[in-house]
Amino acid sequence: MISCTFAGHWEVYSRNVESSIEFAIESILKKDNSFVFYSGDMGEFDKMCSAAVRTAKRRHPELDIKLMVVLPYMMAKINTDKDFYKNLYDDIIIPMELSDAHYKSAITKRNRWIIDRSDFLIAYVYRDFGGAYTTLKYANRMNKEIINLADTLKQ
Repeated sequence: MISCTFAGHWEVYSRNVESSIEFAIESILKKDNSFVFYSGDMGEFDKMCSAAVRTAKRRHPELDIKLMVVLPYMMAKINTDKDFYKNLYDDIIIPMELSDAHYKSAITKRNRWIIDRSDFLIAYVYRDFGGAYTTLKYANRMNKEIINLADTLKQ
């Protein structure tokens, strides 16, 4: 099984990001028959990536593709919008390792938790600061395969 996650800045300015995400996912899907994609469900890039995974699931019913949302802590929206999340994701994960994390550090710790469990990172990081940049640097230190779409797209 191959695992993949996403990291990108909150806002997306390039028009070609969606097709680039789909291309990156399709290239990963050629490597195995079973996949898990982790989404942090924060920001425009994460939502684009999750939508592209759902499209890939419909396009490739012969493959075992799972889309998991990984939250840094329990959020009210999980209870109020439970059916919505169940329709979008195969599972909702709130890592036990984050239960004692202060909420201001929980997102960074969640991102590391996801990177530690992923083989690939599809990124859209065009600034050298912020949470997405920190996640990209961590994935690089952990020797993960990184596809940074910002390297190939014009801003």
